[in-house]
Amino acid sequence: MATVIHTKDLAVSFDGHTPVFEGLNVAVERGEFVTVVGVSGAGKSTLLRVIADLIPPFRGSVSVDVPSDSSKRPIAMVFQAANLMPWRRVANNITLGLEELDVSAALKRKRVDWTLNLVGLEGYGDRWPYQLSGGQRQRIGIARALAVNPDILLMDEPFGALDAITRTGLQDELLHIWKETGKSILFVTHDIEEAVYLGDRVLLLGDRPGRIVEEYKIKLSRKSRRGGAAFLAQVERVKKGLQAAITASAV
Repeated sequence: MATVIHTKDLAVSFDGHTPVFEGLNVAVERGEFVTVVGVSGAGKSTLLRVIADLIPPFRGSVSVDVPSDSSKRPIAMVFQAANLMPWRRVANNITLGLEELDVSAALKRKRVDWTLNLVGLEGYGDRWPYQLSGGQRQRIGIARALAVNPDILLMDEPFGALDAITRTGLQDELLHIWKETGKSILFVTHDIEEAVYLGDRVLLLGDRPGRIVEEYKIKLSRKSRRGGAAFLAQVERVKKGLQAAITASAV
């Protein structure tokens, strides 16, 4: 499989001296779902922002290898808060990222209908954000990211503020979207069960400055990842790794 994201010896610093992380080498293959967990302050969210070109690297490099197309964006990002514009209806929130792309009005309408159907909110285009629940707003945030037809989807704890039942439903919805679209996904979470349930691989960031201290390949069938001894054992492995990383970072 082709690599679509590759960071080489990456370092990011906010003060020009002290790196948040250093020597970070991350590769994501086309169509892969990679989750990231780690010690607080190790740079999980910062990693997504530098890949999205929202933060410049201090040292090292980021390469994104996707086809060039004026009707789409190579990367889209979903944040923990949906951040919908309250003065725009749902459909107009979804098309926000399309406004600087070479996309016809007919294709915009098609993208709105397609993404609303994908996130299970068909027919919600004329609603206002205040008419939506928290889970529905987050679905619209995902629809807005998908509307620009990115090859890569970066997700920064998108379900972190939701209740457990809504969160579980959206995890399954996201896996459905991933299988339907074939997007490459890099997903940051503090929830280890979520990381193991969703990911093909789990990357564990530790130390300060942050680095990848462990990588876990998740070979379980996703049908067997809701509970079960093998799933719980894998979760426990990652938990022990995280606890060791927390202890090492505190020294």
